[in-house]
Amino acid sequence: MAKDIDSLANAINRARPELTELDQRIWLALYRELGKGQPVAPQELVAVTELSESEIEARLRSWPGVHRDNRGRVVGFWGLTVVEMPPHKLALDGRNLWAWCAWDTLFLPRRLDATLAVQSRCPTTGRQISLRVGPDGVKAVEPPGVVVSFLEPSRPFDANVVTSFCHYVHFFVDADAGKKWTSEHPGTFLISLEDAFEIGRLTDEALLRL
Repeated sequence: MAKDIDSLANAINRARPELTELDQRIWLALYRELGKGQPVAPQELVAVTELSESEIEARLRSWPGVHRDNRGRVVGFWGLTVVEMPPHKLALDGRNLWAWCAWDTLFLPRRLDATLAVQSRCPTTGRQISLRVGPDGVKAVEPPGVVVSFLEPSRPFDANVVTSFCHYVHFFVDADAGKKWTSEHPGTFLISLEDAFEIGRLTDEALLRL
């Protein structure tokens, strides 16, 4: 766990799209509408962003990581989805949401401005992992030795971000379980839960000014 978190945060920032002030407004509005547990139609964002539907639609079409249903409604967006997507399950005010990877569960509370109950599973042992994460940090974790696998992006995130990045970012019950998995997945490494949260904070400060 010797990776420098500042360099990892910088690598994430380089891989993400740059956002204007208007872009940031749409991102946060979309996260918070998805947080209500239902697909989001572009026109639903008009009232909360005070932008036109054409402005919103143009941006949604230009960004990778926007997933829609057959009615054109957004069902998944940069780490958050209302469609069942094990193993990273989130609970928010009685509603079930899903994260694309373990790391997403650590920055989504800040974007949703809420504390989330997180249920996941260690891919090595199969044991359940439970967390409670707020905008300002991890409030509880079980078991206490949980670590996170990570992958430093070497190119911009695109429409394949789930398979090229998210599939390599998991929770493990402890470092031994994590090392077994990372030894079989070149390029991956372990970081602490605290460092993973801090990378999320640093990247959100740069991306969304949060």
